[in-house]
Amino acid sequence: MSHVVEIQTMITDLEALTSATRRMQLPPPCRGEVQLFSSKASGYAVPLKDWRYPVVCDVESGQVAFDNFGGRWGKQEELDRLFQNYAIEKAKIEARRQGHSVHEQPLQDGSVKLTVNVGGTA
Repeated sequence: MSHVVEIQTMITDLEALTSATRRMQLPPPCRGEVQLFSSKASGYAVPLKDWRYPVVCDVESGQVAFDNFGGRWGKQEELDRLFQNYAIEKAKIEARRQGHSVHEQPLQDGSVKLTVNVGGTA
C-alpha cells in the first residue's frame, strides 16, 4: 500500500540537520548566538550558499531564524533545499531506528521519493 505524506518541517534533530548540511556540502552547524541584520538568534548556525547571513536553527523549539531580505540576501531555494534535505535525513534516521531499510530515489521535478521497507532489507 502506498501513502503520500506532506511534512511541515521544524528543525528539531541535530543529527538530521548535520546530515542535511553534509548532503549539501556545507559546513556543519555551529552552535552559538548569531547576528542577523537587525536581530540576534541563538541555536545552530548554517551558512547557506550565497546567503549574507546564516540560517539559525533552535533545535529545542524547532524554530528557524533567518534574514534573506526577501531574496535579496539569499535565494529562498537554498532554504527550501535545507528543509528538504533535513526532512529526508530525519525520515531515514527514524525509519532505521525502527529497524526498517530506506531506498531514496531523486525525481525529475527535484522531489525525492523515499521507500521504507518495513522489517529491513529492500
